[in-house]
Amino acid sequence: MKVVVGITGASGVVYSKKLIEELYKKVDLNIIISEAAKDIIKEELNIDYNYFKKFGSLYDNKDFFSPLASGSNKFDAYIVIPCSMKTLSAIANGYSSSLIVRVADIALKERRKLILVPREMPFNSIHLENMLKLSNLGAIIMPPCPAFYHKPKDIEDIINFVVGRILDLLGIKNNLYRRWRC
Repeated sequence: MKVVVGITGASGVVYSKKLIEELYKKVDLNIIISEAAKDIIKEELNIDYNYFKKFGSLYDNKDFFSPLASGSNKFDAYIVIPCSMKTLSAIANGYSSSLIVRVADIALKERRKLILVPREMPFNSIHLENMLKLSNLGAIIMPPCPAFYHKPKDIEDIINFVVGRILDLLGIKNNLYRRWRC
């Protein structure tokens, strides 16, 4: 399975980090990091974005000569995590001004799995309209809303729940969280 992960400049890069660390063990992984995300990674995780190079192919968000920029390049799924409202809007309106958005456009036009993890709240009507538009086009909209039935003991348990649910959507077995009544 070939998976692409896009990281945008929204708070919540801890979710991307955990997802990438889990995916790299199981799939052919490609990663795109926006310029704003590089700053957020430094601020929230206290690491340099180059940390992600060891997990897969890392592409510059401005690189339209990347193999990912073409629909002829096969990938199975694309996850934008976290997905800023700017990026969500660009995807919803076909404004492919970056590689992150171009790959989402490809996922939509080629009917490949597209999972968007918007990290903003509260949502305004424009956000909701864009999410509805994308959902109607086949994208999966998955705000990182944790559950509490598994009785999380720390932040890691909450992160694992969200990442585990994403892996479930990809059909990748995991034991990151305890499922309901299991």
